[in-house]
Amino acid sequence: MSNFVDYVKIHCKSGHGGAGSAHLRREKYIPKGGPDGGDGGRGGHVIMKGNSQEWTLLPLRYTRHVKAERGQNGAKNQLTGAYGEDTYIEVPVGTIAKNEDGEIVGEILEHGQEIILMEGGKGGKGNEHFKSSTHQTPRYAQPGMDGQEGYIVFELKILADVGLVGFPNAGKSTLLASVSAARPKIANYAFTTLTPNLGIVDYRNYKSFVMADIPGIIEGAAEGKGLGHRFLRHIERNSILLFLIPADSEDHFQEFKILENELKEYNPELLDKDFVISVSKADLLDDELKKEISAEFPEHRKPLFFSGVTGEGLMELKDAIWKQLHG
Repeated sequence: MSNFVDYVKIHCKSGHGGAGSAHLRREKYIPKGGPDGGDGGRGGHVIMKGNSQEWTLLPLRYTRHVKAERGQNGAKNQLTGAYGEDTYIEVPVGTIAKNEDGEIVGEILEHGQEIILMEGGKGGKGNEHFKSSTHQTPRYAQPGMDGQEGYIVFELKILADVGLVGFPNAGKSTLLASVSAARPKIANYAFTTLTPNLGIVDYRNYKSFVMADIPGIIEGAAEGKGLGHRFLRHIERNSILLFLIPADSEDHFQEFKILENELKEYNPELLDKDFVISVSKADLLDDELKKEISAEFPEHRKPLFFSGVTGEGLMELKDAIWKQLHG
């Protein structure tokens, strides 16, 4: 079973508000004390909270229901009931919450950020609020209001500086493993990577950036083929994109155009991102073949050549990525 989960659906219910008190003051030497009831406490909220230590929704996979505490009733001496305890759902940074209609309720973009998903019911008013000159002893109070209830869908879109875009078996996992401490699964067959992997890439002068190895795209992904939208969803949050075309591709520029078109079909705004084009597995090529491949691309879109196996061209690739990120 994969440890990476990017979609869960949970039934959430906030706390019922506490009832107001209809208590009448009864003390020695005070024959007509009048209304003395306090307000009910607010029901607990259901709150989504960002946690930078989490990177997957796996802890929530088997959570079916979440319920906040009921507010306490009001009491005599005009004492307000205690608020119901809030219930927190901790999620990774980059998580979006949607209601049953698909509308976005909130989005977690930083550690510690809190968003109320379901508001607790308001506490009822005590009889003190209902006295008047003509009705000085109200013997009733307001009941607490119901909390909110419904299903919330949580979707995780990973946050990274650079996302790797390429067909299955293009060498994305090999690149990530060669420039970071990440250890994604690497094998000589398509769709080796079924879930995103993140790695921190060391750069010059103790600088670094985050690279995301995302499951391979295929032609028709925008219509849901292959891993479809599950893959494309993660592309949206990357600052820049790194296109990987394998050296043994039959038509390098055409492969790039297919990848570019899939992004356009899914979300045209993705093409507004800065990107770098690269040819992986360069250890299979000699200088003459590199010139031939480079000639396939327009002058303003010349690819960089690298090999994750031999390390050839990796520093130049890092320089190009850093320039796009901070240029």
